[in-house]
Amino acid sequence: MNIGVPKETAPGERRVALVPETAGKLAKAGHRIVVESGAGTDAGFPDALYTAAGAGVGDPWGADLVALVQEPAPDRVARLREGGAVVGMLRAATNPDLLRRLAERRVTAFSLELLPRITRAQAMDVLSSQATVAGYKAVLLAAEASPKLFPMLVTAAGTLAPARVIVLGAGVAGLQAIATARRLGAVVSAFDVRPAVKEQVESLGAKFLMMEGQVTAEGAGGYAKELSADQHERELQFLAASVRDADVVITTAAIPGKRAPILLTRAAVEGMRPGAVVVDLAAETGGNCELTEPGKRRDAGGVTILGPLNLPASVPLHASQMYARNVAAFVQHLVKDGALQVDLADEITRATCVTFDGKARL
Repeated sequence: MNIGVPKETAPGERRVALVPETAGKLAKAGHRIVVESGAGTDAGFPDALYTAAGAGVGDPWGADLVALVQEPAPDRVARLREGGAVVGMLRAATNPDLLRRLAERRVTAFSLELLPRITRAQAMDVLSSQATVAGYKAVLLAAEASPKLFPMLVTAAGTLAPARVIVLGAGVAGLQAIATARRLGAVVSAFDVRPAVKEQVESLGAKFLMMEGQVTAEGAGGYAKELSADQHERELQFLAASVRDADVVITTAAIPGKRAPILLTRAAVEGMRPGAVVVDLAAETGGNCELTEPGKRRDAGGVTILGPLNLPASVPLHASQMYARNVAAFVQHLVKDGALQVDLADEITRATCVTFDGKARL
């Protein structure tokens, strides 16, 4: 099968869907890989590395399957081969116009953020791999913005107390943020509405914050689910008290397919000490902090609030490596005897296939 890898064109996007390592493995498996010139350059993979791995450099748009990181713009949809296929993080649940255009060209599309959380799909889990990068980078952003050092230091000028970091949401990004902040020497606490993560938080050396009458909200696949109005109000009051003396707060809470829940209200931020830093990893879906401005840095009464977008693209080499391995595993799942096999009875294929046979499936 022919697999094409275009250069990403979204502003600030530096990742590439396949790196030379994975392109080479797919080539050895009998696939023909065509990479657009410069597709991997921003991630640290020049064309020469692809050709050395057995891939070609040329026009990827006529391939049987095109592998992307982000959803294609309308002009790029028009370049896809009619009747072909596309794989990527298409944000299909909130992008009906894209699905309509893909269906009109009879392109079979797979949106990788819809992968089910099952054991068979772990090697394909793009959300987890990219959240790992985001959680790591969030701590570095916080450390850079904070007026304090993270570790305790004993110096000739006296002892410096360690920074106090609170992580809200202990999914993949949150756990990586905890681990990174601990490596930098901070004292770390974490909160989550899913009691199952308490052991994971404590295994990383952090304290798990428990409110009286702990709110529990674990949905399908281990994701958090929405709280009732009364539960959410109690949660907000507890978190406002918890962050009052924090030096850094990193928020990572998300509910699949919905706006990110508000965890830090304006009043909570106003109660924080001057010099504190909030890094809101949910900025792309509305933000966990009421004062977050997506893509911007703002000051709120001496508290710095960061709303970074697409953090994985800021660490493009390793983010691309992990994403490419996810894509390769997914392609190997779909392709049988050198051809794309769309088996909608299969749980992985059914969950991710968003257009098929000229129709949108969401």
